[in-house]
Parts: sequence; C-alpha cells; structure tokens
Amino acid sequence: MSAAQVASLSPEAVTIEERSPFQIVMRRFQRHRLAMISLVVMLAMFTITLLAPYIAPFKIQELSVNKYFVPWGTVDAETGRVHHMGTDHIGRDYFSRLIYAGRISLTVAILSVLISETVGIVIGAISGFFGGWVDTILMRFVEFMLTIPQLPLLLIISSMLLRNEEMIAIPDPVLKFMGDILLLSPRDSRNAVLIVMVLAGFGWLSAAQLMRGTVLSLREQTFVEASRSLGASNFRIIMRDMIPNAMAPIIVDASLGLAGYIVGEAALAFLGFGITDPVPTWGNMLAASQQFMLDRPWLPLVPGLPIFLCSLAFNYIGDGLRDALDPRLKL
Repeated sequence: MSAAQVASLSPEAVTIEERSPFQIVMRRFQRHRLAMISLVVMLAMFTITLLAPYIAPFKIQELSVNKYFVPWGTVDAETGRVHHMGTDHIGRDYFSRLIYAGRISLTVAILSVLISETVGIVIGAISGFFGGWVDTILMRFVEFMLTIPQLPLLLIISSMLLRNEEMIAIPDPVLKFMGDILLLSPRDSRNAVLIVMVLAGFGWLSAAQLMRGTVLSLREQTFVEASRSLGASNFRIIMRDMIPNAMAPIIVDASLGLAGYIVGEAALAFLGFGITDPVPTWGNMLAASQQFMLDRPWLPLVPGLPIFLCSLAFNYIGDGLRDALDPRLKL
C-alpha cells in the first residue's frame, strides 16, 4: 500500500486494537478446542458437586432396607424419591453418594494443589534467589525426596496418621472448616484433612524445582537490579518481582497436578489407606464395587468414569494453559 493510500484511510482504519496480556492469553486459550471442552466439563462437574445438597435425592448414609442393587430409575415406594442409579450393596442411593463423593474428591485435590504449590513457590523462590549454600541444601533435599518411591511412602504415612489420632492434633477450626465444605461432621472430615496433608507433603517438590529454575533466569534481569537500586529488600524483590513473573509455569503445573492428585486420592482410598466408608469418595466407591464386578461389570464404571474424565480434562486444560502462556507461540 502506497503512502498516499495510507494517508487517505480514516483514523479508525489504521488504529491497532490494543489487548491486555490477560486478553491475549484468553484468546490463545479459547483456540485450544479440547481445553475449552474440558473446561466446560469441569465447570459442569463443579456445579453439580457444589449443588449436591439440592440435587441428591437421598443422604449419603440413608439406607433403604432390603433394597440392594435395585435397578436404575427405581422409585422408592415410601418416599416417592427416585434411585437414579439404583442402590449399592447395603441399600444406599448410588447417585447421591456419587455426587457427594465428587465434592470430597475434588475438594481434596484442589486443597492439596493450593498447599503444595504455595510451599513449592516459597521454597523454590528462596532457593533460586539466594543461591549458594541455601540453594544447595534445599535442592539436595528435594532431589533426595524425589528418589524415594512415593506411593509406598504415601501408604505408610497415611496408614500411620489415620490409625493414630494422637499423632497429629488438628485444630478444631480446621476440622469445622473442612466439615462445612465437605458437608461432613468434624470427626469424619479429619481423614480428609490428613489426606490433604499427605498429598501436599510430597506434591511441592516439582513445584519447587520449577520455581527455582524460573527465578534463576529472572534474578539477573534489569528490573531486579532496578529494584535493588531503589532500596528494595530481598523479601520485597522475591514477593513483588520474582514470584509474579514466574507464575506462568506454576499455573500450568498446578492444572496438570490436579489430575495427579485426583488419581492419588483415589488410589489411596482404593487400597484402604485413604478416606474410608461410610464417607464416600470415588476411590472407596471403586474399591467397594470390585467384589461385585463379576455379576455387575458396569458397577466399577460409575465411580471410575468421573476419575477418568477429571484426569483427562485437567490434562487438556493444562495443555491449553501451557500453549496460551508461552510467549513464543503465535496462536
């Protein structure tokens, strides 16, 4: 286009649309179709579990006497309520327990991610920023912990904590808070708190390594030297400069980690070292169904399918966030 043609254009025609960094990230994320579909699926699951008290026709421990494994859609003659997915081996409504189990499993996974990523961010930022002997001690400890097989250690620790209530005293406000979220009594919510502690206790290792590597690449940047010249303390530089600029890979790691925590919680419950019956989780519902799967082969699919869908959805969401937050990609 010649200079004369450019000059003849109206000001609106040559105006470049300005977008904020958030708008750019969202535009890239929206172009990842599988990530968008996964996001819709997860929002639907979160909505269903959040509205569990209003959607579930029965309470999680409510028994229907002599109504074991009734067919799907059976109407309770006494109350008129519908067993949408039938009942389990002792007469409890399967649909109600599945919804409440999703609330507990997803809450445990989200809290575990929040705690583990926070600890990993702090330790990784300190290690990468100060370097020297601080970095050596922290990273050698992280590398040592990563060499230990985590599943056997998780089983041992969870077994010790769940069977010895005096080993760790959990404050009553914490139990009440978890009970309000999970719709459980403080006594039943204790196991959920312990599982969150166990999962988060090993989940921060990869986040610390990731944050440390990002901080190492940032601490020599010009804006850090500018903050030092203005008299900013190390704490302020870490909190205001380092961590905010290193959050992109941490967000991706957290979204991908959610899938691992859901599977990890389900594995502990399936093996009998996690949250146990009568409190429902997808893991212990899957464990309870295995002894009846020869007669009812579809039964393990009911709690197994949500575990599969959540794991797959979180992985696609993490993949979409990775593409959206990578400035080298032109989507």
